[in-house]
Amino acid sequence: MNESTERRKIALVIGANGVIGRNLIHHLITLPDWDVIGVSRRGGESTDRVRYVAADLLNINETREQLKGLTEVTHIFYAAYQDRPTWAELVPPNLAMLVNVVEVMEPIAPGLKHVSLMQGYKVYGAHLGPFKTPARETDANHMPPEFNIAQQDFLEQRQLGKSWTWSALRPSVVCGFALGNPMNLAMVIGIYASMSKELGLPLRFPGKPGAYDSLLEMTDAGLLAKATVWAATEENCANQAFNITNGDLFRWNELWPKIARYFELETAPPLPMSLDMIMADKEELWDTMVKKHGLAPHSYKAVSSWQFGDFVFSWNYDFFSDGSKARRLGFHEYVDTEVMFKDIFDDFRKRKVIP
Repeated sequence: MNESTERRKIALVIGANGVIGRNLIHHLITLPDWDVIGVSRRGGESTDRVRYVAADLLNINETREQLKGLTEVTHIFYAAYQDRPTWAELVPPNLAMLVNVVEVMEPIAPGLKHVSLMQGYKVYGAHLGPFKTPARETDANHMPPEFNIAQQDFLEQRQLGKSWTWSALRPSVVCGFALGNPMNLAMVIGIYASMSKELGLPLRFPGKPGAYDSLLEMTDAGLLAKATVWAATEENCANQAFNITNGDLFRWNELWPKIARYFELETAPPLPMSLDMIMADKEELWDTMVKKHGLAPHSYKAVSSWQFGDFVFSWNYDFFSDGSKARRLGFHEYVDTEVMFKDIFDDFRKRKVIP
């Protein structure tokens, strides 16, 4: 902490409690020249390395009030997200939160160097159905509505003539630890497998016909954190988007039996079923498991991301991008996806989230 203020970098992490934001903060505090401020609706418990701020970013007055003192911020890492029932309804709140943050911070933070935007494959229309693979950063946009594209359009226009730059990170499904998160595939699989074991059932793939055989990729949250900081601090990355993935491809038909083995389960033939519907009555089972196995007292809601599981397991088409642009510019990290899932499940067990 004895470096001059001018040399230190001050990160403002928006969406600090999600899978992406939490892991980004975890990475930033390992770096000696960063201080971190985390922003979310719930806030958090501040430490000597991370100061947490609670703010409803949809409320411009509250955003201004809660962020007004953060004049030293040099880098904004935007990873907030609000869920809505339709693609069109996602646009206004998710665009408004980004706009509010930038409009509040830009005038008060004279040292602002960079705004990092977290996106995803919705930019490529991956959520709509079979899309061009491998997806590349140069691919044409699809017909709106799409909040990821609206957010990038805003940043591109806002940045014109300014001294700060932006970057956009496009991970695949992000896997890591976070509770109460609507998009947490590793948690879906971990809880589903643990309940299957508790009920004496084999681990059965619940996705759509064809999804078991599609070609996919994942993005480890720790890998994404490193890439995010790299893109935000590497001059050659200014004002560009990057696909960020583990670097390997898989099919569930190969990986699913390996996940079953981790949980000491047999597999059975895939059976299409909505996890959101079939797991709706499992709160009592979960509460029983928490007591029986001495798990941490997390509510069933906090460990449930069933709708997201249904979404991912419905992809009966290939789902992957070309990640070579980041490698060409110097980011060479990679993660073995099978090892990633094992490490995350180990972490869940260590935290007593699953038996």
